[in-house]
Formats: sequence, structure tokens, C-alpha cells
Amino acid sequence: MSKRYLVIDALNMYFRAYIVDPSLSLNGQPIGGMKGFLKILQKLMRETKPDHVVVAWDGPGGSTRKKLVNKNYKEGRKPLRLNRGIQGLMSENEELENKLWQQTRLIEYLNMMPISQVMLPEVEADDVIAHVIGMSHLKGNQKIIVSSDKDFYQLCDDDTVILRPIQKEILNKSRVIEKFDIHPTNFALARAIAGDKSDNLDGVPGVGLKSLAKRMPFLAEEEFCDIPTIVDYCREVESDLKLYSSIVEHEDRIKQNYRLMQLYSPNLSIQAKQKINNAVLNLDCTYNKTEVIKMMNEDGFGAYDWSTLWQTCNNIIFKNC
Repeated sequence: MSKRYLVIDALNMYFRAYIVDPSLSLNGQPIGGMKGFLKILQKLMRETKPDHVVVAWDGPGGSTRKKLVNKNYKEGRKPLRLNRGIQGLMSENEELENKLWQQTRLIEYLNMMPISQVMLPEVEADDVIAHVIGMSHLKGNQKIIVSSDKDFYQLCDDDTVILRPIQKEILNKSRVIEKFDIHPTNFALARAIAGDKSDNLDGVPGVGLKSLAKRMPFLAEEEFCDIPTIVDYCREVESDLKLYSSIVEHEDRIKQNYRLMQLYSPNLSIQAKQKINNAVLNLDCTYNKTEVIKMMNEDGFGAYDWSTLWQTCNNIIFKNC
């Protein structure tokens, strides 16, 4: 029987909780990042009823290799600030220390549960998630990617959907085509042309996803379209539109962006792939509910109903261990 895999972009979800959840411990220490993450996780478990949960973290220096391709990659991002309701409680350095402590502590919580956690040096979470989605052992199983990152649209297929909690939407392959007139197979190419402001990647000037879809309707088809094909099309088309000549002029930029954005073939070493496979296929069935509750009491979580979290952990062990 097929299983349902919940695959979480961990840092994306942690930052969302960190910013939004105003929870404080009994001694006034912000704990919204880790407590909020676990609350979101429980809600996701209740809604999706997963048989297996995979949590993928950005590893230390995860964007280093991509910055060698483009030094501006992810530069200029504003530092995350705590929920406005508790701003001013700590200095900037204290807030940074608290943010790191919460993330480290959260990883300790998840280590006490039957959850596959992956964090590899110099590897970004999106590459880990892309590899998990493409694992041959998981073919035919349902996969739900939890992230607000649009790069994951390219991974939608017959078995894979994207759950975007902030936007409160679920996207499958048909919905991506309906919404953008671009097939997931060609979404990375379209994004490479349009650029990505969130990662500080400039696209072709004056060209966006809507104009691309309108002028190149074949991008909505399942057949894979590569950069040379697009550039040749723009050279040969009989039109004076600036869009076509701009794409030809910026071919090198498109190629560079595509190297950074495409997830069809994630940039992972053999060793990294083996570690991901082992984490997913050989689930560590550790589940110490007593220790988790003890940690929650130590961290000042206060009263909260975690029954769905406990029950789902039991179900995962029953089905996998």
C-alpha cells in the first residue's frame, strides 16, 4: 500500500513560527519559534494524516556553492525580527542567540520523535527535498511538500503536491498549469527567465511569468523545454516585441539562474544522497514522549493539548517500525 510522506522545509516553517508566535516561557524567554513549529506540525499532522514525516534543514554554509555561481545569491535579505508584541525584550545580540537556541532546541525535540530529520553541511533544504521527492523507493507514494517557496512548483507531479501554509493553498500539477499556464516541467526555466527577487536573482528585464506564458504557450505542455530551444525560438519568431530580443541578449543570465533554481537534478554528492536515503528509508523509531513532555515543562510551554502529535507519532511507529 502507498504511504503519505509529509516533507517539510524546516527553516521556512521555523521562521514563520518565530515571527508570528509570541509565546514566552515562564521566565519571559521567547519560545515561539520552537513551540510554534510544533503547533504547526501538529496541525499539519491532523490535516494530512502522514505515514512518515521528513524534516529538511538548510545545512551550515548551505548556499556557499551557489554563491560561487552568483555572489549576489540571497544577499541583502533583512534580518528576521521577533513578533512585534514582544519586540524590545532583548538586544539584537540576545535576540540572535535566542533564535539559534530555539532552533537547536527544536532539533532536539524532533530527535525524540519518529521523524526523519536531515541537515547536511553545504546543502540547502530545497536540494534535500528535491532528492526525497525523486527517490525511486518513494515512487507511487503520496508526497506533500510544506513550504511557501515557489521553487518547489517545479516538483509537482502525479504524486506530489505543495502545501503553502501562509497562503493557505494546495497546489498540484493541474493547479500549477491552471494558475500560471506553465507546466511544472518547465517552471524552473520560466523562473530562470523571470528571476527571483527573494533570492536576489535578476531575471530578463521586462519579462515576467505572465508575459512568458502568453508569448510562449508551449511552456504549458508536459514536454521539457531547454534554454537553447527557447533562445532559438526567440531568434526565429517573426515579431518586434522586445521580450524576444531581451531573452536572446540575456542567455547567459538565464543559464546562471537555471543552475541555481532547477531542482530536477539536485546538486548533491553521492555521499549526501546516501545519507538522505538512509534517513528516509531507515527511520529511527525513537519516540520518548516522557522526555518530550519533560523538555516542554523545562522550556515553559505551559498547558496545551498535544494529543494529535502523540497519536500521530504512535501511528508512524506502528506503520514503519
